[in-house]
Amino acid sequence: MNMPVRTIADLMPLLPELVVIIGAFALLMLDLFIEERNRIVSHVFAIVVVAVATALIAFDVGGQGTVLSGMFVRDTAADGLKLGIGVVGILSMIYTWPYLRSRGLYKGEVAVLMLFAIAGMMLLVSAGSLVMVYLGLEMLALCSYALVAVDRDSPLASEAAIKYFVLGALASGLLLYGLSLIYGATGSLMLDQIAIAAQVGPSSLMMITGVVFVVAGIAFKFGAAPFHMWLPDVYQGAPTPITLFIGSAPKLAAFGMTYRLLEVGAAGQEDHWRLLLAGLAVLSLAIGNLSALVQTNLKRLLAYSTVSHVGFLFLGMAGGGAQGFAAAMFYAISYALMSAAAFAAIIVMSGRGFDADKIDDYKGLNARSPWLAGMVLCVMASLAGLPPFLGFWAKLAVLKAALQGDMLWLAIVGIVFAVIGAFYYLRVIKAMYFDEPDGKMPAPSDDRPLRVVFGVNALALLALGLAWNPIMDWCMRAFPS
Repeated sequence: MNMPVRTIADLMPLLPELVVIIGAFALLMLDLFIEERNRIVSHVFAIVVVAVATALIAFDVGGQGTVLSGMFVRDTAADGLKLGIGVVGILSMIYTWPYLRSRGLYKGEVAVLMLFAIAGMMLLVSAGSLVMVYLGLEMLALCSYALVAVDRDSPLASEAAIKYFVLGALASGLLLYGLSLIYGATGSLMLDQIAIAAQVGPSSLMMITGVVFVVAGIAFKFGAAPFHMWLPDVYQGAPTPITLFIGSAPKLAAFGMTYRLLEVGAAGQEDHWRLLLAGLAVLSLAIGNLSALVQTNLKRLLAYSTVSHVGFLFLGMAGGGAQGFAAAMFYAISYALMSAAAFAAIIVMSGRGFDADKIDDYKGLNARSPWLAGMVLCVMASLAGLPPFLGFWAKLAVLKAALQGDMLWLAIVGIVFAVIGAFYYLRVIKAMYFDEPDGKMPAPSDDRPLRVVFGVNALALLALGLAWNPIMDWCMRAFPS
């Protein structure tokens, strides 16, 4: 049997992933020699590692191609998603340090786990076989479980981690069972060969059942209804920077997994999985938006809003074809940036020993800090899909994709729930500008670098909303017709 890799040059498309993985192992060793008071060195090292890997992708170092006999695929779609993962990963790490450090929660393994999770995401979006899909997914999932439980003395965090682990294991089992059925129906682990077998041969009950289980596993990883039961508790129980991390970049990885498994691998079953995604989109839009209406805790509100945003993302993929997946990729990138900014607002608003995770904590914010209120306004307006912010163009793109996929009814459902969903974001804006605070409110964080990064993140939602065409064109090039 010939070895799939003969020279170092054969591994060049894997260079960004190798940088992250080697950096994670190097950090494990480096952390042994760093004193507690100098722990920022290891955190900065992790940020530099991700920045280097992101730069390698941005400048196309290593080039596109396949590695490991086709198990790893680096193409335009993978590079685009990895760039998003890298940028959001860097933002997450910047937000993580001051919050965890001020509460005595920062441990050396936090940065290591984030690096391995990012490596898992990068492998997942470049998967060319069922084995690589599962490897990347479990690498991400196991790191996420540990990160949620980083606050070991918190009963809420421990409960959230256990729920996440148990339900995550169940979802992984569903996905693995679906993958095994697809392998049994096609006789191959390679996604391109699975696509050929599915298109040439007649649809079998085993193949269709496998696709159903795979869609169920995908829905759990996204947090789509009715597989969203873990999301509110995990988002509320985890420390806010960890919630930011698991609620933003992994959505890009989950989109990449969906594209590889459904559009590439199960292309011959498109009629089936498009209907499944359309049904999940309707459920997610309804349950997510209606549940968010009654929330008073901002982290739970953002958790249920995540369910609704996943519904919009599924709405684009249900449209099918290059246009549908390009619109969904644009939405996934936009939502990752919006989600990072939303949870960053909570971090910036939180003082020492105080978490600003309730809507009432934002009452009268404009009177106390007009600049901070303006930044939060940008975030909430973009999440609500108000023009000219980035969220508006993202929703418009997936609605257009649904129409082009002959799903007018689904687009109408999306429009209705977009209007309903705007209400609970406007509640936060109303609290900041029109409500009086209940007593004396604790001062927001005075960490200037943190506030600057948050300002850049929030204003980017407006700037990218005014110049969204290049991003959309990039997404269209990732999925040529």
